[in-house]
Amino acid sequence: MDQMNRGLGVFETEKDALDWYESKPRALSKEFLSSIPWEKVSDYPLNKQFIPVLLYMRDVETFTEIYYQELLRTPTGKDPVIGRFMERWSEEEQLHGELLNRFLNEAGFETRKEWQSESKSAIPLRYTFENYVTSMVTNLFGKRFSGAHMAWGAINEMMTLQGYRRLWQLAEHPVLEYILRGIAREESAHAKFYWSIARLKLERSVPAQKLARFVISKFWSPVGQGTKPQAETDYLIATLFEGADGISFFDRNVNQRIERLPGFAGLKTVRERVAGIALKEAIETI
Repeated sequence: MDQMNRGLGVFETEKDALDWYESKPRALSKEFLSSIPWEKVSDYPLNKQFIPVLLYMRDVETFTEIYYQELLRTPTGKDPVIGRFMERWSEEEQLHGELLNRFLNEAGFETRKEWQSESKSAIPLRYTFENYVTSMVTNLFGKRFSGAHMAWGAINEMMTLQGYRRLWQLAEHPVLEYILRGIAREESAHAKFYWSIARLKLERSVPAQKLARFVISKFWSPVGQGTKPQAETDYLIATLFEGADGISFFDRNVNQRIERLPGFAGLKTVRERVAGIALKEAIETI
């Protein structure tokens, strides 16, 4: 194992990755949840530009149940290690969404009690149809597609994690930062699991590497796009990763880590798509 891999905490087997994940206690424990100073949320201003970002993040977190069911229709989701991980992953993401929703309410942005069902009912039928078709296509490749699934998941988990980091840095709201840091600890574990399983799947097969690189380079879209309108996705990216500093932050913390996967060296697709959105949105607002 080389120096880089040791630094990344690379696992030897999928079971090692699962054992590591399951050994980690919940960051959002009962103690953490009871320590959130909800009564102080309104003591600090929240820039309204972050309301759409929080709503987007809230909805996408609770859509994890949908992604979970989609993956279960594929050989990837039927993998016992991945399936075991997804059970806890889905539960953790659901709580993330609920915490973000409560924060919005405490900050003075009232949401409806039916917000979860309403946000899910707003998902376009086109998304549901396309994902059924995608599931059928991926099933043709069988387990060879698992590396692509896990690489895609790693990108989205890392994007989510770094989005939270950027949000607490930009919003400068101490209670929001406290909540997001707790959520981020769980997102970090999710990202490491996805990345680790992707590496293990890809390093065993050059054809799997080529397939995964092709899928990401041709079809990858930012986390949440499809279930949410593209305009909302673009707004989130432009708000959190605006300018050279934001794009550099994204490249350093997401794209460069993806490039370390087998077969992904030199792949700039993810960075370029995020930069294209952020720069386009910035120009259009001038």
